[in-house]
Amino acid sequence: MFSKACQYAIRATILIAMEGRQGRRMSLVEIAERTGSPKAFTAKVLQQLARAGILESTKGPSGGFDLPPAKARRVKLSMVVKAIDGDEVYRGCGMGLPQCNARKPCPLHDHFQQVRDELRDMLERTDMHTLSLGLEKGRAVLKR
Repeated sequence: MFSKACQYAIRATILIAMEGRQGRRMSLVEIAERTGSPKAFTAKVLQQLARAGILESTKGPSGGFDLPPAKARRVKLSMVVKAIDGDEVYRGCGMGLPQCNARKPCPLHDHFQQVRDELRDMLERTDMHTLSLGLEKGRAVLKR
């Protein structure tokens, strides 16, 4: 459903939000290791998230990436998805057709529209702080 880049972005953002509650900035290397993401790919994703204003990035020896708790409560999962994948997840055809709409629908159009609407609702309601709590309490994992 989400691109590999978006999956890595979601993992990284949840991890950074969790560590942000402890007042910790995270290095690129640590994020890549703890999320099971390739370092170069992770760097690109983190830069996109910082440019989108989702993560805070500090350069230098004590630098890294941060997502303070107050901001983590405002950062919705939909913002991360949009920053990396755009809004295609809400518009794309369930069967992969280049054009699909209500006037010329594919066989899945009406069913898939309902799923997309529910997905949008979930992504817009879910914040990084809440997701990071599950990780911190051991109810969720980022890497197997």
